Order: sequence, then C-alpha cells, then structure tokens
Amino acid sequence: MKHIDIYTDGACRGNPGPGGWAAILVYGGKEKELSGGEPRTTNNRMELTAAIAALKALKYPCEVTLTSDSKYLTDAVNRGWLESWKKRGWKKADKSAVLNVDLWEELLGLLEKHKVTFVWIRGHDGHPYNERCDRLATAFADSFESK
Repeated sequence: MKHIDIYTDGACRGNPGPGGWAAILVYGGKEKELSGGEPRTTNNRMELTAAIAALKALKYPCEVTLTSDSKYLTDAVNRGWLESWKKRGWKKADKSAVLNVDLWEELLGLLEKHKVTFVWIRGHDGHPYNERCDRLATAFADSFESK
C-alpha cells in the first residue's frame, strides 16, 4: 500500500456563512492541492469536506496519515465517537442528533477503503501545510463575498 500524507483545513466566514476547504496531498516528494467551498455552510462541514475530498482523490486504497487542526474531525474518529454515533442511530451520548450525518457516512465509506491515521495539530501555529491549507480555504470562502 502506498503511504500518502494529507493535510486539511476548513474555513467559514460566519457560522453559517460562506465557506472553503482545502487539502494538500503529499506523496513521493510531489504535492497536489485541492480546494473548494460553498456559499452557505459551517466550519465543521468544511473540515469534513476537506478530508472527504482528499480521500476521494486517491485512486487506489492507501495508507494515509491525515493531519488536521479540527478536533471535531480527529476526535470523532480517534475517540470512537463516530462508530458510537452510528451504532446509536446517529445520536450522541446525550441523545441529541449528530450533525452532518451525510458527511460522516461518506467519510465512513472512505475509511473502509483506506487505512487512515488521524493526527491533530494546533491550528495557526506555524505548521507550513496547515498554514497553506488555511490560506487556500479562506481564499475560497472569501471568493463568495466578492460575488
């Protein structure tokens, strides 16, 4: 299995508001940037969308280290919340509804295809790939305001 490093970030101007997401895939010394956005969304949706878009871009099953500054994303997977939510019919421990179920379900499907390790890093802390993703995601979010 090929090993790919992926860095992701999401941004939103308001919550909800115009949003952007970005991912950088690194393999064999080469980099691929992906970005996109939505005119009305939330930061958490953009964080999830970045991870999903990056994993969908992989043509074959891969071993992936996905680095994100989103605790929402990394904790949901690493702490087992995602599997628990699914088992409880997309309810959290307090019985409230899980948000963004459509994206969580899509992510689960991709996690069955790829072996993904999620790594959390502090955002806006000087990590070069995180800073680049932030600039890409923010630029996409800002592009909606200029239209």
